[in-house]
Amino acid sequence: MVTSVDLSTSLSDSSYSIDSSASDSAAPRVAELMMIQDAAGVLIAFDWQRAADFQIQPEHLLGRSIQAAFAPVSRSTYLDRLKRVLASQTPEQFRCLFECGDRTVLFDLVMSPVILPNGTAALVAVTGEQANELDEMRSPLQAVELSRGNSLDRYQQLLTQIVWNARQNLDLSTIWQVTVDGLGMALDVSRCVICPYDPKRSSIKSVAEFRQDCMTSLKGATFDIQSDPLLQKALTTLNPIRAVRQAPEEIELNSSLDVPQTRLLVATHYQDQPNGVIILDQCDRDRVWTQAELDFVQELADQVGTSIAHAALLIELQRANDNLMLKHRELDEARHQAEEASRLKSEFLANTSHELRTPLNGMIGFLKLVLDGMAEDPQEQREFIEEAHRSAMHLLDIINDVLDIAKIEAGKMQIECSPVSLQELLDQVETMTRTQIRQKNLSFEVQMPQTHDEIVVYGNYQRLLQVLLNLMGNAIKFTNEGGVTVSAEVIKKRIVVQDEELPGLVKIRVADTGIGVSLDKQDKLFQSFSQVDGSLTRQYGGTGLGLAISQKLVEAMGGVVNFYSMGEGLGSTVTFTVPLYQEPVMIAAD
Repeated sequence: MVTSVDLSTSLSDSSYSIDSSASDSAAPRVAELMMIQDAAGVLIAFDWQRAADFQIQPEHLLGRSIQAAFAPVSRSTYLDRLKRVLASQTPEQFRCLFECGDRTVLFDLVMSPVILPNGTAALVAVTGEQANELDEMRSPLQAVELSRGNSLDRYQQLLTQIVWNARQNLDLSTIWQVTVDGLGMALDVSRCVICPYDPKRSSIKSVAEFRQDCMTSLKGATFDIQSDPLLQKALTTLNPIRAVRQAPEEIELNSSLDVPQTRLLVATHYQDQPNGVIILDQCDRDRVWTQAELDFVQELADQVGTSIAHAALLIELQRANDNLMLKHRELDEARHQAEEASRLKSEFLANTSHELRTPLNGMIGFLKLVLDGMAEDPQEQREFIEEAHRSAMHLLDIINDVLDIAKIEAGKMQIECSPVSLQELLDQVETMTRTQIRQKNLSFEVQMPQTHDEIVVYGNYQRLLQVLLNLMGNAIKFTNEGGVTVSAEVIKKRIVVQDEELPGLVKIRVADTGIGVSLDKQDKLFQSFSQVDGSLTRQYGGTGLGLAISQKLVEAMGGVVNFYSMGEGLGSTVTFTVPLYQEPVMIAAD
C-alpha cells in the first residue's frame, strides 16, 4: 500500500543538516590470538591470551565448528572468506567482530592458508590482535574495514558480492531488492530503500526496502523532489549526501526507532545520468559515516546504476523482440489466411464455372431444338422455350449471387428499409418454392404466432425475400425425405435500427429434416467461397454463397443469423431476426 511520507521521514525535513564528519581508523594492539581451522571452520588449535577473562575454555572449542562461545558475528561471511583463502591460497587481512560469551570483541586478523607439500591447502592459520575501538564499530562493514593497501579488501568483496547477485537477474524488481538487502545488511542500517528516478517526474517512489523488524515500512512511499534540497543535491552531484537530524535538547534521539537520526542519500546513475536514489536511515543512534563506507556506497551506486540501465535496456529489447515476434506471427497468420482464401476462391471459381455452364448449356440445348425445328407441335416447342427460360433465370440467380457477394466485400451494398408484411413475404416464398417441394415430394408448413393484427417487420422486401429463398433453397436441396417448416416468433425488446427506435424483433426459423452438418464443420457455413464438403457440392450443386450472402444481408438490416444442427443426418435449423416495425396484439393461449 502506498503511504505518504510524514515529517519524521521526509527528506526535506528542516531538522536535518548535512554532515561532513568522518571517523579515523585505529591502530591494532599486540598479537594475542592464534587459531587453526579446516574448510568447515572446525577449530583444530586455539590460543587466546585473554580467554580466561571471558570465561572461555579452549578445550571446549576444539573439534567444533563456529559456535556462540567464540564465534564471528557474521558467520556466513567469515566462512566465505575462509573458503576463498583456501581456494586462492592467498592471505587476507581483515577486521571481524567476535561474540565472546555475552560480550563482543573486535579483532584485527590475518588469515593465511596452510599449504601442504603437495601444493594443496586444507587448513588456515588465523592470527590477530584485539582492536581498541569497538565502541565506534557498530556495523559489520566498519568492523571488517581493511587497510588501504590490501587489494582484496572487505569493501571490494562486499561490493562484488552485491553487484554479482544483482546482475544474476534481468528483472528490475529483483535487482532493486537484492541491492537494498545487500546494502542494508552490510552497513547494519535501520532501513534502506531504493527509488527509481525519471527526469520527467517531480517525485520518486520507493519500490524495494530492507528494514529492521521494529521499523515501519516505507515501500510504496513517495518523495517530492522539488521541495527536498537533499534529494536535489544527491541527484545533481551524484555523490553521497549525509544528513544528521537536529533535535531540541529535551527530545531524546533514541526515543523512537522510527525517526531517522542519520540519513545517507546516494543517486544511482549510468553515463552521468541519475536513474535512482538509495536512502539509508540509521534510527537507533547518531551514526558517523566513515570515508571508506562512503566510498563503498558511492561505488555500489555506480555499479547498480549500470545494472539498472542494462536491465531496462534488455527489457526494452525483449519488448521489441516480443513485438517483432507478434508481428511475425500475425504476418504468418495473414499469409495462411491469404493462402486459404486463394484456395477457397479457386475452388469457388471451379464450382461456379460448373454452375454457370449447366444452365447455359440447358438454354443453348433447348433453343437449338427450337431453331432446328425438332419440336413436333407448338405445345412441345413452348415446353422447350419454357425450359430455356427456366435455365436463364437460374443463370441469372447465380450471377446475382456473385454480384451481391462482390458488393458486400467491397462495402458497397446499400439497403433501404421500410415496413414489410411478414405474411405477404412468406406467401411469396411458398409460391416460388412450391414446385421444388412437389418435385421432391416434401411436406411444407408455415407456423405464424397468433395475433389479432398483421405482423409488420422493418426491412427491405427484396432482400428479405432473397434471404428466405436462399434458406428455403438449401433446405429443399439437402432434404430427401420429410419436409421443411418455416415459423415465426415475436420477441418484445426495444432496439434501435438506422436511428429508428423499434418495439422488438421477429425470429424466423427455417427447419428441415435433411442431411444435417457435423459439429466440426459448422464454422465454415458462413464463410464466403467456402463449402462444408466439396463432394456434396458436386452432388447437390451450388456456389456456396447462399448462407454468406444471407448473413450479410440480415446483419445490414439489424438482425443476426444462427445455424443449428445436431450432426449428420439429423436435420438443420437456420434462424434469423428482423426488426419489428410495430408491436402486434397477441392472442392469449387458452
